[in-house]
Amino acid sequence: MLHLWSFRRLWFYLLIFEHINIRRATSTWPSSNSSSAQLLGLFYDASNSTDYSAVTKHPPAMFKAAILLSQQYNLTVGGQLLQWQAVRTTDDTMRTLRDTCVITSSTNTVGIVGPTLSREAHIVGLFGATVGIPVVSHSATDPDLSNRRIYPAFYRTVPADETAALALMQLFMYFNWTSSVIIYQNDDYGNGGVRAITKTFNNNNLTVANTLQFNIATLSIQGDLHNILANGQTRIVILWAIAQYTSAIIQKAILSNVLGPEFIWILSESIPLSSFNRTLSTELIGMFTMEPVVGNLVNAPINRTLLSEAYKIWQKYEPETFPGASKVDYYALFAFDAAWLLIQSLTQICVNSSSCLSFTNTSFCFDRHFLNSNSLFSAINQNTFLGVSGSIQFAANLTDRIDGNYYILKNSQESSTGLDYVPVLSWSDMKHWSLYSQTSTIIWPGGMLKPPSGYASTSGVTFRIAMIESSPFTMKTEVKDRLGNSTTKLIGYMPDLLEYLRSKMGFIPEIVLVPSNHSYNGLIDEVASGVYDLVVADVTITAARREKVDFSISVFDNSLRIIVRNAVEVSIDLIGYLKPFSRTVWLSLLAAMVYAGVLIFLFERQQNEILRERSTASAMILSVWFSMGTLLGNGVDFHVATAAGRILTVGLYLLSLILIAAYTANLASDLTIQKSTSLISGIDDIRSGKIPFSRIGIIADSSIEDYYLREISDGSRNFYPIQGVRVSHHESLCCDDRT
Repeated sequence: MLHLWSFRRLWFYLLIFEHINIRRATSTWPSSNSSSAQLLGLFYDASNSTDYSAVTKHPPAMFKAAILLSQQYNLTVGGQLLQWQAVRTTDDTMRTLRDTCVITSSTNTVGIVGPTLSREAHIVGLFGATVGIPVVSHSATDPDLSNRRIYPAFYRTVPADETAALALMQLFMYFNWTSSVIIYQNDDYGNGGVRAITKTFNNNNLTVANTLQFNIATLSIQGDLHNILANGQTRIVILWAIAQYTSAIIQKAILSNVLGPEFIWILSESIPLSSFNRTLSTELIGMFTMEPVVGNLVNAPINRTLLSEAYKIWQKYEPETFPGASKVDYYALFAFDAAWLLIQSLTQICVNSSSCLSFTNTSFCFDRHFLNSNSLFSAINQNTFLGVSGSIQFAANLTDRIDGNYYILKNSQESSTGLDYVPVLSWSDMKHWSLYSQTSTIIWPGGMLKPPSGYASTSGVTFRIAMIESSPFTMKTEVKDRLGNSTTKLIGYMPDLLEYLRSKMGFIPEIVLVPSNHSYNGLIDEVASGVYDLVVADVTITAARREKVDFSISVFDNSLRIIVRNAVEVSIDLIGYLKPFSRTVWLSLLAAMVYAGVLIFLFERQQNEILRERSTASAMILSVWFSMGTLLGNGVDFHVATAAGRILTVGLYLLSLILIAAYTANLASDLTIQKSTSLISGIDDIRSGKIPFSRIGIIADSSIEDYYLREISDGSRNFYPIQGVRVSHHESLCCDDRT
């Protein structure tokens, strides 16, 4: 916020010691009574150029027509008819503020229409909040002005730049464009516009490739316009500047040869095409303007009665400036709605109040407050009507109109009378971009009818392309012609891909097959230094390489692998058959077998004839033999005779099945692992030094070397360097993804 106390002192001295020279608009309109309540109009003065007379003359004419129309309708404020004051502003924002201060300190000013420029609106909007009078701009679009907390007294009937950025984003989606360059003037209007566009584009995966600043003081563009645009990838240029600066920028673009047919320009304001030499028409064909318009141009409702009456008043008092209903500047209609909004709101608060126009009794503008400001702001926020530009409605938390935002895209085309703008697309809040009419035809730069891609054309351009022999991607073969002459031809995936791209894009490839011992990092450096335009090869994408060059989308994905030689000898373990079970298991089985034999002896000694006829020791041994044979699935010399013996035998059979299955599975697993075991199991074994570092082979100057130095050896080159990519893997232990 501005320091208002310092401003008060400054303006006090200015008013005393400097002669006040307010430049009021001269016309044949009826004189205004300064003692009555009045509206102040602030309109930008572009009278130094006849090309922009509409900007200068149309908005103030419609502003006055609104005041006179309210008088015709007998709309009074505090029992008095509203009057006006109209002031021409320049690029000097301090003079605009001073003129505003002088008028508001000596008149009953209850509202301000304007100012035209965003940089003026910041100052005047804060002044309006200080003295309690609303400021309704018809053309200030800076998105920062949308903040109701900072600008509580500011409103605007023109769409904000955030709305324009949304329309631009959807225009790019409509034509499948993805990137652009923005040229903008270095003030609040330009800075706000480029911020809004960049934010909206970034949120929707679109790219602002570059931004160029136009200095409105020196009328110069930052940097070399030709080199920046010609060397960039995008061919879409968004120009965000008011009309008089737009014309100067287009003149510089003509001199720099960066218009059609190579570039597509989208202007935020239209400029008279008749001001350019007719010989340049081919360069200007296909240029676009995207401007806010009124509702009837997009088949939305407007108040045609008000519009007709306003035009009659304009023709009555200033017929020499009335261009015809179809040629009135759109900002003039926004100015009418701004004035009509204030007229209606003032009329509402003064219906039942005789003291609705009270001010504090002081002649100093910063201390002269409108006492009924809260009621007036509340009336504006609640007011809804159909204006000459469309629906007018505001909310308490935003300075922008809620509805009635419309844009038209116009295309510069050749006609019988020369170049002219032709509407081709329309946009609204509810309905996004669509054809302006069923017969709308877009003429693109160069007279083309097909939308361009938005990128630089490669047709006929020679590219120096490096390729490296790497099977199966790129291989050499000898081809003989009819005469028996041999020539070398490249075959493989990469040459086929390159030929497909050439047939689609029309470029001329100059292929260079680099030696097989050339490093991949060297190829990257040569592309970065301009030796080659591009490399078509199996090159790994790394963060370090991305900092130097750009990569296409990956056409083949791979991963890092460690290659080791097969083991030539396998050690023989004579007791390996015992490893499926642990020692504890084997001892437990032995104990179970003996214990089962003892139980068989006890159960069968008296009942079994074979055991009864033997000695005790022999019967015990035979019982253990029965237990072991049952576990191993082998037959024995006798059968059990008792029920307890049979139950025990069944248990031994079940245990036998489980043991055999477990033993077989464990033995097979051990044998498989023994055959497949390698010297190392992964990168962690290399990091831990399981094998000597000098036995690790890595292709020099490759992405694997970068990975090894960064992740394993901490920068120490303790490996065996392999020169070139065509090295037999049988020559050494090798880590290589061939990139």
